[in-house]
Amino acid sequence: MYLPPQFNAKDQAHARELMRAYPFASLISNDDEGFPFVTHLPLHLVEEGDQLCLLGHVAKSNPHGKYLRARPQALVCFMGPYAYLSPLVYPDAMRVPTWNYLAVHCKVEVTLIDDDFGKDRLLKKLIGDHEPAYADQWRGLPEDFQRKMLAGILGFELRVTELQSKLKLNQHRTESHAAMYADYRAGHDNARALAAWMERLGMVGTHK
Repeated sequence: MYLPPQFNAKDQAHARELMRAYPFASLISNDDEGFPFVTHLPLHLVEEGDQLCLLGHVAKSNPHGKYLRARPQALVCFMGPYAYLSPLVYPDAMRVPTWNYLAVHCKVEVTLIDDDFGKDRLLKKLIGDHEPAYADQWRGLPEDFQRKMLAGILGFELRVTELQSKLKLNQHRTESHAAMYADYRAGHDNARALAAWMERLGMVGTHK
């Protein structure tokens, strides 16, 4: 992605936090005609030392599985909070509107998981992320039903080979920060999340 140096987040901890807080991602690869094909799906982040892996699955009927089998490289995009920025945050009128946002892009190598044990293990990790209490219900379902559900999906492990993290928060326009922070703190959920990131990145003073 376009990544000006002032927005290029080098601290991988920021990327990991965004990937966990906003796990509903876009998986992008090429179809058989070479056109980008996108699947929107939740992914589970696994850290193995310095290596990051993402676990997920698609329906067997989704052609994306076929494309990943033929071309086992892909791009994963995570979109964090975003909000409009009015030029009214500046002390002068010669300004234009923009949007602020946080995003992570991962280039990945794909390993398909199509055995019941591997898919069951993968599903339990996703359940643990989003509804841990459902794990008991899943384990209590009849085995033939579980097998039928597992047969309907194709799992995969996405090994991250390259990562970009973009934190676009008007860092280079310090004259906007105080008013921008006040507006975002009083705004919708995404705006308030950006205000919290401004605090984390030391863009504002201590506020109560």
